Amino acid sequence: MSKLIKHYFACGNTSKGFQNYFSSNLKNLNKIYILKGGPGTGKSSLMKKVGKAMIDKGVPVEYIHCSSDPDSLDGIIIRSLSTAIVDGTSPHVIEPTAPGAIEEYINLGVAWDVDALAKNKNEILSLQSEISSCYPKAYNCFARALKIHDEWEKIYIDHMDFEKANLFTQQVIDTLLKDVRFNKPSVVMHRFFGGSSSKGFVDYVEELTGNLKYRYFIKGRPGSGKSTMLKKILASSQTRGIDTEVYHCSFDPDSLDMLIMPELDLCIFDSTSPHEYFPSRKGDIILDMYKELIDPQTDENFSDQLADIMKRYKSCVSEGTSHLAYAKFLHDDLEKYYIAATDFKIVNDITTSLIQKIEQ
Repeated sequence: MSKLIKHYFACGNTSKGFQNYFSSNLKNLNKIYILKGGPGTGKSSLMKKVGKAMIDKGVPVEYIHCSSDPDSLDGIIIRSLSTAIVDGTSPHVIEPTAPGAIEEYINLGVAWDVDALAKNKNEILSLQSEISSCYPKAYNCFARALKIHDEWEKIYIDHMDFEKANLFTQQVIDTLLKDVRFNKPSVVMHRFFGGSSSKGFVDYVEELTGNLKYRYFIKGRPGSGKSTMLKKILASSQTRGIDTEVYHCSFDPDSLDMLIMPELDLCIFDSTSPHEYFPSRKGDIILDMYKELIDPQTDENFSDQLADIMKRYKSCVSEGTSHLAYAKFLHDDLEKYYIAATDFKIVNDITTSLIQKIEQ
């Protein structure tokens, strides 16, 4: 895994609607370039070109992927230069804190042939309206799936040894954090573990954890205490001044899926479906919550009920994903109008100028 590149999501299409953690990751940066422009005008391509130029010079880059289309970028952060470039169009509108002093707008709309776009105004408005209608439908499906997931969790919660769970969590905290304490505030950045996208669930676990010395894989079932344990570990890391990257569940943002502590060279994450991974090298350790805390006959005793819950849950998630896929299909059609009306020589000149400005 390249130590120069980091991939993650800062926004999510969740059971509680669109969620945005951009501000947590942009905090305290000296310069933020906010891109404005329509779909297909080269915002993502511009960021990819700037990112490559930095990587080629040995400068680390964080790639923030679009939650609806992971092949597209919502932003890049060049943390060693205290600089970021972000897509400032809906739905992830960036509110400037010090316009001009920190944030600077870059308008790719200067490359448009506005007369050509005006000729297709009705088609553009129609597509935008239809795309907008897809997302509430997807969020409604995910919200229904969350209620079904609550049924799933309840079965295991009702058969958990909570006293043992508290002891187990404290043992894990002691193992991970030992007696480490830093005399500084803990820097905490919030992100998403994966993305509920038009392609289904996507994550960058291998890229994010590949260079870490210690990886703890949490196994278990819904409701077996995985997120609760992660929240308690996070609380303890903050009191000790340990910097922590917090990765929320892309389905339920109130739930945590992973913590990364770069200063301790470790991560701990929920390694169950749809993000199931297994140890593959020295330093990989499994923590099995089902084995440790749940009545061992629970799976067998509730097999029929669990099968029904799982079937209904997957159906709702699949339906939600289909709405995101249709939105992507429509978005591709919308992009065609803007691509045809954009002078990409102007966009390339803006990109070259921006690279030079960042390098200086």
